[in-house]
Amino acid sequence: MKQALDGIDLIAREVALFAAVGLLIGGIDDLLVDAIFLVRRAWRRGPARLRLATLPPATQPGRIVVFVPAWDEAAVIGHMLTAALRRYRHADFAIHVGLYPNDPASIAAVEEVARGDPRVRPVVGVRPGPTTKADCLNLLWRTLQHDEAGGLRVRAVVFHDAEDLVHPDELRVFDGLIDGHAVIQLPVLPLIGHGVRLIGGTYADEFSEAA
Repeated sequence: MKQALDGIDLIAREVALFAAVGLLIGGIDDLLVDAIFLVRRAWRRGPARLRLATLPPATQPGRIVVFVPAWDEAAVIGHMLTAALRRYRHADFAIHVGLYPNDPASIAAVEEVARGDPRVRPVVGVRPGPTTKADCLNLLWRTLQHDEAGGLRVRAVVFHDAEDLVHPDELRVFDGLIDGHAVIQLPVLPLIGHGVRLIGGTYADEFSEAA
């Protein structure tokens, strides 16, 4: 009996050892992320961070064009566009919305906003939807290339979704930084509604990580 208990104890110790090693290996990546955070935090204490008031002025003229791919977004796209037009604090921008010929409700919602503000441009493709978001963005890109060939000067392209609530000063940030960077990505802040917070919180976390 004693030998059996000793054997079980030995097995338990070995399993615990392997488990500890596995947890250690699995935690190294988390430790590395924490270490990078601490180093960057210490480094950032030196030079002053850029603020909106201290952003360098744009050195080249040009319009900032916002791309919004939209399939079956009639319920939200009109509100999104109206809010963006009201919130943006920038002198020269346009919003191009990619649409599908078999989505008349979304087309009507975008055209209603566009009739009141020429900065909104509906771009309807020839392929019925849904397709991929990349396909819709490529449609917008080809249209913009055609505009540039006609003389339009475009400074930057910004991506947004139909559900996004834009920040009023984001275009000013892009305008001030794009001269020295090929790509700029701003943090995504998930806004959780007052419905089922478990579902909303899970969706917001996953969407922020993917964005």
